[in-house]
Amino acid sequence: MSVDTRQASATLTDDELRTLDAHWRAANYLSVGQIYLMANPLLTEPLRPEHVKPRLLGHWGTSPGLNLVYTHLNRVIRARDLNSLCIWGPGHGGPAVVAGSWLEGSYTETYPDITRDAAGMARLFKQFSFPGGVPSHVAPETPGSIHEGGELGYSLSHAYGAALDNPDLVVTCVIGDGEAETGPLAASWHSNKFLDPVHDGAVLPILHLNGYKIANPTVLARLPESELDELLRGYGHDPLHVTGDDPAAVHQAMAQAMDTALDRIASIQRAAREDGATERPRWPVIVLRTPKGWTGPAEVDGLPVEGTWRSHQVPLSAVRDNPDHLRQLEAWLRSYRPEELFDEHGSPVPAVLACVPEGDRRLGSTPHANGGLLLRELPLPPLERYAVPVDKPGTGMHEPTRVLGDMLEDVMRATTDRRDFRLVGPDETASNRLQAVYAASGKAWQAGTLDVDEHLDRHGRVMEILSEHTCQGWLEGYLLTGRHGLFSCYEAFVHIVDSMVNQHIKWLRVTRRLPWRAPIASLNYLLTSHVWRQDHNGFSHQDPGFVDHILNKSPEAVRVYLPPDANTLLSVADHALRSRDYVNVIVAGKQPCFDWLTMDEARVHCARGAGIWDWAGTENGGEPDVVLACAGDVPTQEVLAAAGLLRRHLPQLAVRVVNVVDIARLMPQGEHPHGMTDFEYDGLFTPDKPVIFAYHGYPWLIHRLAYRRTGHQHLHVRGYKEIGTTTTPFDMVVRNDMDRYRLVMDVIDRVPGLAVRAAAVRQRMEDARLRHHDWIRAHGTDLPEVADWVWDG
Repeated sequence: MSVDTRQASATLTDDELRTLDAHWRAANYLSVGQIYLMANPLLTEPLRPEHVKPRLLGHWGTSPGLNLVYTHLNRVIRARDLNSLCIWGPGHGGPAVVAGSWLEGSYTETYPDITRDAAGMARLFKQFSFPGGVPSHVAPETPGSIHEGGELGYSLSHAYGAALDNPDLVVTCVIGDGEAETGPLAASWHSNKFLDPVHDGAVLPILHLNGYKIANPTVLARLPESELDELLRGYGHDPLHVTGDDPAAVHQAMAQAMDTALDRIASIQRAAREDGATERPRWPVIVLRTPKGWTGPAEVDGLPVEGTWRSHQVPLSAVRDNPDHLRQLEAWLRSYRPEELFDEHGSPVPAVLACVPEGDRRLGSTPHANGGLLLRELPLPPLERYAVPVDKPGTGMHEPTRVLGDMLEDVMRATTDRRDFRLVGPDETASNRLQAVYAASGKAWQAGTLDVDEHLDRHGRVMEILSEHTCQGWLEGYLLTGRHGLFSCYEAFVHIVDSMVNQHIKWLRVTRRLPWRAPIASLNYLLTSHVWRQDHNGFSHQDPGFVDHILNKSPEAVRVYLPPDANTLLSVADHALRSRDYVNVIVAGKQPCFDWLTMDEARVHCARGAGIWDWAGTENGGEPDVVLACAGDVPTQEVLAAAGLLRRHLPQLAVRVVNVVDIARLMPQGEHPHGMTDFEYDGLFTPDKPVIFAYHGYPWLIHRLAYRRTGHQHLHVRGYKEIGTTTTPFDMVVRNDMDRYRLVMDVIDRVPGLAVRAAAVRQRMEDARLRHHDWIRAHGTDLPEVADWVWDG
């Protein structure tokens, strides 16, 4: 449906049109003021260069369109008593959203020093993109926001995540036409195939086509309207077009489009909830075409600006030095007629506020944008219910993630009525051995089904789509609006969301410094199908570097755990699901793995983060000759096997075995909250003895974390060296020199005096590696002594 401004009926009365336009003009005035002014906010005197900021930063081009949306959302929220949240996708739209929240009063309630008067307006203007102030994009500091507007592509998946299990919420999502060109945004259009009109809220996308990015036209804005309609209908939407540059006509068309869209949403939900309709609905989408930099300078220095890419950032860039620019800026500001919009004290006049909703209905005050206020404790069951029995370490085996799946099934079941827990992943829930959850909830699905399909459920809370970006965006939106979840992913492919998690960590770091932001549930990753067990997938599926990426980020917000067995995975997962304001990365295998610790031992060991396994070593209360350290399930197995070989072949050698679950424990205490003091580290690893460390990922990470330690020169790390293929499990560790035989050889090479005394033992180890090489090529399986190995210490 096209709501052309020339054909739109008069949805608004004259009074409504007047007040909506007043609010929009006020928001535009405040947006321009934030970019330019540091004094004289109401233009009570002629504008002078010293009233203008010395450094002009920020972005004007998208702001008038966002202000239009804010104004019209106010109208429908107030008229319909809507419970609403808005995701502001266009980059650097901060001035508009800050302006809207200041006008409605939520900004002043959040920041009492930014009062709704001339003095507060002056502070509002000066702080924008100013040292000690606020960013130019929609940021954590912005009331009503859950979406960092600096990096593009994630707004629509965030909007759907916010709508999941929020049946009374309407989430409007403004999508910039530059953002619409990104891969993550393109994939997230398919989210409507997962939205349950019974238990979920609604998402109203508004595709804002102002025609340009920083320096180029945008693809969707240059498509013929019929072709764009075909694209949007192909995505499952019914488009409503609002096009024009005459404010009065655009207001009428936008009001009509908003009313039509919300009526359709209400009809869809009523049909599903009251009449039992099961056909996948076509949800409305609004296509808003207005000029970039609308109402700004038409020309600057003889060049067109409004409606072009030149309005993207700061249209008048030399205001302090160029008198013509100064005159243009004053004329631009006065074109909004601020004397009609603000009283003599600088407060918005009643006409400006006539469309603004009240209380928590205001966009800047909705508790859904401060999800910690709505968060409830997750009903986690006792771990003893799932703990595997361990009579003797290293003799029994379980698939750790399958054991965790049983626990997650009960979490899913316990949240059936409250619907505040979701499991997301890119088509890998069963592959990652978590399929027990299907007994409590199927997979969300609103598209067509066939008889061969399994576990598809219109009301399911397991979310699977083969787009890691979309999974991440859904979960972020879900967490930021006050719920809980877990992201299960193949280890190698979680890198696809490197940049997204980076933005989320930045969000968490900033919100920790905002007392009005309540803590939210942590973003929890379970990385499995990991580097050491890709028997049929091979090299393409082998990359353990996500941990390196995470540990580069804010130490206060990131945690990395490598549980060595099923019981430690249960303990770590329980801790992660209870935590707040973290990004927790858990790396655990899905293949059968030795059970090392009882549940009680696992709890203590995980709380400690790193510790000596005295039952595995041969210290006998004395000082060790060497430390064998490990982090990760496969490295732990190889270290324990190496310890057994040393016990057999070099019984006089004092060996200490140290297992690390919490990798940040290796960092100095001053660099990470979980870091050890030098005293603790030296006590565990010794200050002067060789440490042979088998690590799950890239070896240099351990060196980087421990480089300041006293004994760093004695630290030798084995791990993944980017050598992989489709091969046997043990051949992977041999190829990367992390196998038990190589670890024994490392001990002999590095313990003083052993090179000569244990030369024959070293030769046996080398011979075993050669036998392995020939055996797997002849038989296709690992050596019996490896395949049948159990701990016999």
